[in-house]
Amino acid sequence: MMHHIINLFGNLLSPAAQKFLHTLDNPQKMQQSVQQEIVYRLAKSEYGKFLGINSIADWHRIPIVEYHEIQEWVEKQKKTKAPILTPDPILFYEKTSGSSGAAKWIPYTQSLRSSFNHMFCVWAHDLIQHGPKFSTGKIYFCISPQLGNDATTESGVKVGLKDDSEYLDGWLRQFLSPFLVSPPGINSLRNPEEFKNKLSQTLLLEENLEIISIWSPTFLKVHLDYIQKHQKRLVSELGNKLSAERQKLLLKPEIPWTKLWRELKLISCWDSGNAADGAGFLRSLFPGVTIQGKGLLATEAPITIPLIAAQGCVPLIDEVFFEFADEKGKIHRLHELEMGNVYKIIISQKGGLYRYRIGDRVRVTHFYKNTPCLEFLGRSEEISDLVGEKLHSEFVREIIESLPLEGTFFRSLVPATFPQEHYILLLDTAKQPADAIARQLDDALMRSHHYKKARLLGQLSPVRVLVSRQIPETLTMYKTQAGSKWGDLKHQLLVTKPIEQKLLVELEKLSYTVV
Repeated sequence: MMHHIINLFGNLLSPAAQKFLHTLDNPQKMQQSVQQEIVYRLAKSEYGKFLGINSIADWHRIPIVEYHEIQEWVEKQKKTKAPILTPDPILFYEKTSGSSGAAKWIPYTQSLRSSFNHMFCVWAHDLIQHGPKFSTGKIYFCISPQLGNDATTESGVKVGLKDDSEYLDGWLRQFLSPFLVSPPGINSLRNPEEFKNKLSQTLLLEENLEIISIWSPTFLKVHLDYIQKHQKRLVSELGNKLSAERQKLLLKPEIPWTKLWRELKLISCWDSGNAADGAGFLRSLFPGVTIQGKGLLATEAPITIPLIAAQGCVPLIDEVFFEFADEKGKIHRLHELEMGNVYKIIISQKGGLYRYRIGDRVRVTHFYKNTPCLEFLGRSEEISDLVGEKLHSEFVREIIESLPLEGTFFRSLVPATFPQEHYILLLDTAKQPADAIARQLDDALMRSHHYKKARLLGQLSPVRVLVSRQIPETLTMYKTQAGSKWGDLKHQLLVTKPIEQKLLVELEKLSYTVV
C-alpha cells in the first residue's frame, strides 16, 4: 500500500521534473527566460528604479554586489511592506552570518519559496525513479533549535523557519505531513540539551525511518553521540514504547545503528568541502545506506540539484539566473562555462537579490545533456566553514584584536576536525593563561549567529589555545616540506583548511613544553 502511495507521489512530481529535464537540452534559452522574469520584477521595485532598469538591455546597470553593499536596501525592506527590493510580498526572513559576523537577513517571497519547492520536486522524482526502493516514506527533515526568542521585523514579517519542510509550498507539505518524523513541541525548546533529548527520543521511536535530510553531517553525529552517551537513560525514559529488541540494541556498548533503523535507505547532507570527512564518517556508520550530497543549497537560493541520472549536480536553470566569475574576474554565462574550470557564482533569484556574489566556488565536472554539472569546492578563501558556522576573516580579525594579546606577534586561528570539529588559536607568546584566552575567544565568537548555534548544539567543541615560540617556525617548516616556497608563505589569521593531525600533534607537544 505504502509503495503504491510513493509511486503515486512520483507520478505527481513527474510533469515538473520532466519539464526541468527538457530545459537542460538548451540552457541558454532557459536562462534568457529566467533573466527576463527577474528583470520584470526588478523594474517594478524601488531598487530597480534607482538603478534605471527597464529591460534586459539595462542588465549592465545592475552592479555585482555582496550583502554589505545592499544591506541598506534590505533594512529598508524590513521596515515596510513597500516594494523596495521586489514587488512581491515578503513571507519571512532567514538569518545567516554576514561578512563581518553581523547577520544577513534574506527575504523570502512566494516565488523564491517556489524555487526551493521546485528543486525538491525534481530531486524527489529522481530519487523515486533512480534511487533506493522506498517502502515506508518516513522522512526526518532537519529541525534546528531557535535557541533564542521568536522574532518579527518592524513590518511584522516573521523571521526564521520551524524546519526544512517550510521551504516547501503548502500543498506539498500537506501531502508529506503523514510521512514527516517531527517531535511534538520541539520548536518551543530553547535549551540545546532538551532539544537533543527530545529529538533523540523521537528518532529512536521511529522504527520505519527511511530518509534523513540534514545539512551538516555533524548534526546527525552529535545526536548519535548523545544517544550512545545517554543510552541507559533513554531506554528508561522511553520504557515500553520501545520494543524489547530495540532496547537490547540501544544498550549495546557500540550501538549498531543500521539494526536500530533497518529501513533507513538515504541520508541527504553536505558532502563537499569541509563536510567531506563528516559524510565519510556517516558512510562508515551506515554501510548500505545511500549518503547523497545535497549539491549547492544556500540560504539565498537553491543552486544545484544532485541527480542520480546526471551522476552529478545540475544547476537549477529554470529558477535562478547564473553568472560566473573566472579566476581573472571575467564574467561568463552558464552556457559559456568550460570543462574543468573553476568559477565563483553570481546569482539573481526571485526573492529580491540581483547579481549577488554568493561566495561559493565551483568546478565544471562534466555535462549532462547540454548543461554543465557543478562541483562545490568551498567558500571563498576568507571564510572557514566546518559545520555551517561561516567564520569570516574580517570578523575573526576584529575578535582577535580585541583579546589581551600585547606582545604577541603570531596569531592564527585554525580549524580542526578531530577528535571533534573545533578551532585552535595558535600564538607565539601570551601573558595570560591559554585557557583564559580560550574562554574569552569562544565567548566573542558567539557573536556570530551560526557559530553560536553550532557550539550550543555540540557540533563544535570549545576553542583551544596553543602557545609556543616554536609554532611559527614549525608551521613554516611543515609547509616548505609540503612543497611551498618559503618566500611565498603567508600565515593566515584565519586558516580555512582543517589542520592535518600529524601537524597538530607536533604543535600540541610544543605547547606543553615551551610557553
